[in-house]
Amino acid sequence: MVLLEWHRGVMTESDTLIIGGGIAGTSAALYLAQNGRKVTLLERGDIASEASGLNAGGLGGIGWGNAPDLSSYLTMGSLELFKDLQIGLGYDIEFRQCGGLQAIQTQAQYEFGGEKVLRLRSSGYDLELLSPREAQSIEPEASPDVLGFIHFPGRGQADPVKTTRAFATAAQNDGARVLTDHPVTKLKPLGDGSWSVETPIEEFRAGALVLAAGAWCGPLGDMLGLNIPIEPVRGQMWATGVLPPRLHHVISSMESESSWASGVGEGPDVPPELTHKDGSRITRHLYGRQTKTGEIVFGGDRELIGFDLGVNAEGIEINKDHVAEILPLVADSPIARTWSGIMPFSLDGQPLIGKIPHHQNLFIVGGLASSGFGRGPMAAKLLAEYIRTGHRPQVLAEADPARCVSW
Repeated sequence: MVLLEWHRGVMTESDTLIIGGGIAGTSAALYLAQNGRKVTLLERGDIASEASGLNAGGLGGIGWGNAPDLSSYLTMGSLELFKDLQIGLGYDIEFRQCGGLQAIQTQAQYEFGGEKVLRLRSSGYDLELLSPREAQSIEPEASPDVLGFIHFPGRGQADPVKTTRAFATAAQNDGARVLTDHPVTKLKPLGDGSWSVETPIEEFRAGALVLAAGAWCGPLGDMLGLNIPIEPVRGQMWATGVLPPRLHHVISSMESESSWASGVGEGPDVPPELTHKDGSRITRHLYGRQTKTGEIVFGGDRELIGFDLGVNAEGIEINKDHVAEILPLVADSPIARTWSGIMPFSLDGQPLIGKIPHHQNLFIVGGLASSGFGRGPMAAKLLAEYIRTGHRPQVLAEADPARCVSW
């Protein structure tokens, strides 16, 4: 349980102050605290109240490959950190390395998927192309009418809220202060390289400042006259009521991936891999699983409409119909609840992890798009290492904020 602390009228000093109580912020707090730094984390609402707690809980993972790149580090490294949190530290986050299935529904998708499997396997990644019959042997509810599935044995799942709060609690147990209901109202660099951060409750001073506020990194940058090109993208989710255990894997579809690979929806002023452009749908996207409690949870739409959290009922129905094409049992399972969240998409599709130029001791871990839950822990750990040593891990070169942050 994350404790709310009140310190009205007190100037609090820390080695590092983190803004944002999502998966990246809480993970950063833990790994910095483990390294002996005095850490304070500020969250404007509650821990896991934004995108980190609102997603489907699927975790990527196709192996490290022969020459691990940033994507491999973030997905596979985070997978190991999820294991450590549950198995090593004893937090019940409902982690399970269950594997994943990606449905292939058209001949064009089949050709695209087959090439993908050959290309990635030749680079040392772990995946295989299955016939519908082979897929049904490990996921009996899979539709026999689907042309095929790609199987990713390394993928997993965990409960998003439990996981994010477990990272926060673990950080507190290692000495970090985690403060909820602390919206930031002012950021100010001080002459000695430290930072002043104001909230309505108290003022903070820290030697280093980390922006880990997801889609709200942009507004925080505005306080400093910085243009941080992270756009708020709305995602929608829905869930059935509680059902007996029926699904074993995390489920996705090839439709959106093959569409995006063809360049659909691309433009210089919009992030890549959206489902809508200029208010019109350009592809369908889906991901989901059955939770430990029995809900079947799915989502997929990605719309660039600012911070609007309204749920579009038509989009929910389109997503549910798409899922039913792959998992027929869903067709007769009523929707019990719907919700939405705001995801942080960078304009070039790459995360921002590292030091922001032209400001002393200002760092960011953001732009993790729709897979922030599954990539955030390792992104935060790499940043914590950077802050601790002063040397950027080589793998973070492609995530350097200097490439795109302007002032």
